[in-house]
Amino acid sequence: MAADLFGDDAPAPSGSGAAGPVPLAERLRPKSLDEVVGQEHLTGPDGAIGRMVAAGQLSSIILWGPPGTGKTTIARLLAEAVGMRFAPLSAVFSGVADLKKAFADAEKMAAAGKRTLLFVDEIHRFNRAQQDGFLPFVERGTVVLVGATTENPSFALNAALLSRAQVLVLHRLDEAALATLVERAELEVGRPLPVTDEARTALITSADGDGRFLLNQVETLFAAAIDAPLDPAELAQFLHRRMPVYDKDRDGHYNLISALHKAMRGSDPQASLYWLARMLVAGEEPLYVLRRITRFASEDIGLADPQALVQCIAAKDAYQFLGSPEGELAIVQACLYCATAPKSNAAYAAQKAAWAAARDTGSLAPPANILNAPTKLMKDLGYGAGYSYDHDAPEGFSGDNYWPDEMDPATFYHPVDRGFEKRIAERLAWWDARRQGRGEGG
Repeated sequence: MAADLFGDDAPAPSGSGAAGPVPLAERLRPKSLDEVVGQEHLTGPDGAIGRMVAAGQLSSIILWGPPGTGKTTIARLLAEAVGMRFAPLSAVFSGVADLKKAFADAEKMAAAGKRTLLFVDEIHRFNRAQQDGFLPFVERGTVVLVGATTENPSFALNAALLSRAQVLVLHRLDEAALATLVERAELEVGRPLPVTDEARTALITSADGDGRFLLNQVETLFAAAIDAPLDPAELAQFLHRRMPVYDKDRDGHYNLISALHKAMRGSDPQASLYWLARMLVAGEEPLYVLRRITRFASEDIGLADPQALVQCIAAKDAYQFLGSPEGELAIVQACLYCATAPKSNAAYAAQKAAWAAARDTGSLAPPANILNAPTKLMKDLGYGAGYSYDHDAPEGFSGDNYWPDEMDPATFYHPVDRGFEKRIAERLAWWDARRQGRGEGG
């Protein structure tokens, strides 16, 4: 139903110039902050940016958000709103020489009475030394720094730089904001998008919150000679879907694994499976996910269901034997087993408490009764004296002392009243009663 894109007979879009057509996304850039969609929590009258503009005073800020949410546009409009010179720089293409020139130009403009807003896109790509180079110019007020990043500033930026800038979080664009962009595109081009209502909804959903991606898709549709409106299936064939935002070594990686862990802990197998799918579909290493699920089996299930750890190790063997994609079903099985198993963090809490006690008590020796005595001298020193062999004791339990003489017995492990640990708790209570009785009898 759709002809080739931009054939010789296809009309060029409006906005063409000597250097070729101006992209639709560029033609639709907002002319003022109130035209920015999806970020009203920042640009509105009560937002941080809105208040700065109302006061006519900007402080250095870091704009943190996904691609296509308006970071560059907001920075440019901020400079215009307060009458500052806008100086853009990309950390991808710039080095030390570019930074020095930018600061020198800003100093010249400051001497002429014009302040500079230095916009640094992808600021997280500058190394630590380069980031430190901003500090004196920000402190002196030579520039107002506006950095843009898709990475978590807590990990990507120097603490010294963060202490001098306010971090503002931009949201991925919701469906209402994306629909507004489509409507603006239709007004700009002067005709409706050649899709059905259902396909229009599918197009907006496929953008995954990225306004720039959506407008590029819209431009592609407008540029083609389409005879009849496309339905969702035809649209899917005509366009490609945006890949989810996911960096396997950065923020998306840690956010999604945290979501998976919390969903399993909350015993929600459906949500657990969703977050597992989100990671694997985005290209995460399957064995990384399985390692985290295996850790979960010990941390959040433990002895409430000892089979959870067995299931995870079996899934690892199955995945390594089958490979992808067949072996991923074993990971799904391990995930669902853990999500539906009884939960206990008693082993995890016991480990932390025991490790703390070991650090605090230093080098206390074991009591002499449980020391081996392979030599006569050691026997003469009392090693092994009074040791009770449990298998010879009534009911297979001696109730002997196994703690250093200088240390009172402690309780690190508190089994919960769920799953297999309920039986363990009953067993511990049985032993404690006999231990107590032995002490009273002595």
